[in-house]
Amino acid sequence: QVQLVESGGGLVQTGGSLRLSCAAVGRTFSAYSMGWFRQAPGKEREFVAGIRGSGDITDYADFAKGRFTISKDNAKNTVYLQMNSLKPEDTAVYYCATRRVLWSPPSANEGDYSYWGQGTQVTVSS
Repeated sequence: QVQLVESGGGLVQTGGSLRLSCAAVGRTFSAYSMGWFRQAPGKEREFVAGIRGSGDITDYADFAKGRFTISKDNAKNTVYLQMNSLKPEDTAVYYCATRRVLWSPPSANEGDYSYWGQGTQVTVSS
């Protein structure tokens, strides 16, 4: 059974930073790409960033480029999302997910992910 547990969310002021963590249990962590998605109230869930299992390939949504950094520590089975220069529009529930297919690259399509965490709330005040 694969479990993903996010942490690190919270309330931060505009311009502040947060680092989200996602700990994975029950999967060969280095073999699967991981992704971060977010869902704001009244909006569809959207891709934020993804990273290949080996950590050598990353992908970002346009709004995340230059502000967010995804990384992973395979020894700790953990993927991170460092978020800087946060804006009120970044307010959302952030989810991590692991890809369905072994050795596949990161994907912006949530249908390509098979396991999801419970989410962690990020609130950016103006």
